[in-house]
Amino acid sequence: MRPYPPLGLLYISAYLKERDVEHEVYDTTFATTEEFYKKIEEFQPEIIGFYVNLMTKTQVIKIAQVLENLSNAPFMIFGGPDIRYNWENYLKHAADAVIFGEGEETFYELVQAIGQGRSKFENIPGLAYITNKGELIKNDERQRIKDINEIPFPNRNAIDMNPYLETWKQYHGARTLSISTQRGCPYTCKWCSTAVYGQSYRRRKPKLVVDEIEILIDQYQAEALWFVDDVFTVSHKWIDGFHEEMRTRNLAIQYECITRAERLNESVIQKLSETGCFRIWIGAESGSQRIVDKMDRRVDLNTVVEMMSLAKKYNIEVGTFIMIGYPTETIEDINLTIDYLKRANPDLFTITKTYPIKGTALYEELEPELEQLDWSTSTDRQISFKRTYPERFYDFAIRKIVNEVNHHQALLRRDSIFKRSKFLAKAKIATFGMSRYS
Repeated sequence: MRPYPPLGLLYISAYLKERDVEHEVYDTTFATTEEFYKKIEEFQPEIIGFYVNLMTKTQVIKIAQVLENLSNAPFMIFGGPDIRYNWENYLKHAADAVIFGEGEETFYELVQAIGQGRSKFENIPGLAYITNKGELIKNDERQRIKDINEIPFPNRNAIDMNPYLETWKQYHGARTLSISTQRGCPYTCKWCSTAVYGQSYRRRKPKLVVDEIEILIDQYQAEALWFVDDVFTVSHKWIDGFHEEMRTRNLAIQYECITRAERLNESVIQKLSETGCFRIWIGAESGSQRIVDKMDRRVDLNTVVEMMSLAKKYNIEVGTFIMIGYPTETIEDINLTIDYLKRANPDLFTITKTYPIKGTALYEELEPELEQLDWSTSTDRQISFKRTYPERFYDFAIRKIVNEVNHHQALLRRDSIFKRSKFLAKAKIATFGMSRYS
């Protein structure tokens, strides 16, 4: 129950609104498929733009295939991170056109072209489409928007924000919304996709960001924020400006963000704390430096542990991410990950079994050995490759990590012997399960 509004669509909506293009945003987060079809029947859109990622792909394709069989089928445009390296497949499965990269300018130009009789598609960079003859055409890349300060704030008024705010209030105690301050990431982690914004770093001025924060507080009574940026503290100069802007306006709001350990220091952490940061996610992905280096993560685990400890000094909760089953990972590496988590003692951590996303360096390394699945009914998350151990091994490995770390934290909290024993027993059972498959 941690839903966030579809910022990408709301950015495009704002861009269209600024140019007087009549449109409507239909938010499916709290809707049923039947309600969506009813909306289509009532609204009779000429054009529909779908946001799609590897989690929503199969459902969006099913919906689009239903719509294309309507007597007055709309022109269907797909955009999102899954498009760039799968554009041909999307065009073969119901999409009339797809947008790769940033969507604002391309979508607007495509709408204009459709309004002129669906001509001149070939002059729209960032677009791929299917011709009347069934040919698949991919145009040149569109140059990234250089100054993202010129992009209007997301058109949050286009949808009902209350269900999001009320859900967060009910389940997590604070009316929470998401906000973006930057586009792109300058780092090269092998498993991470940069399909939309590329390996870049473009940032909005601190003043504009704080202007938007004030709107979220005044208009929506937001009580907490989630900064969706890949590396929130990548620029210390920007953090200085953000901190100064918040202090000048006597403004503070709870927020959480993601960053990298080497882009933190005590001064930065103190500024985060003073502007309202209550939780920071610091990635490492593994407790084995060998695996971290193999990922091209470019971070020292000792620095991660040090920054986590420093954040806690300023009463900021710490979360981290763990990836299990990376190529060549061994039991020794998994045990190092357990040791690392005990040493770092994060307040929260998530575990994901490694999967290769098309277009990433990891995918390219593994491509010769990847199994071929039915593209329209599967996602990259289901792709398996030859790991060090059988798939079942990693199910037990995840249980072992979780329960060993929980046992360690229970010891630190001086929980009851009964509670500690439960974690320990589960960890031992998981260890036995690993041994059966190793």
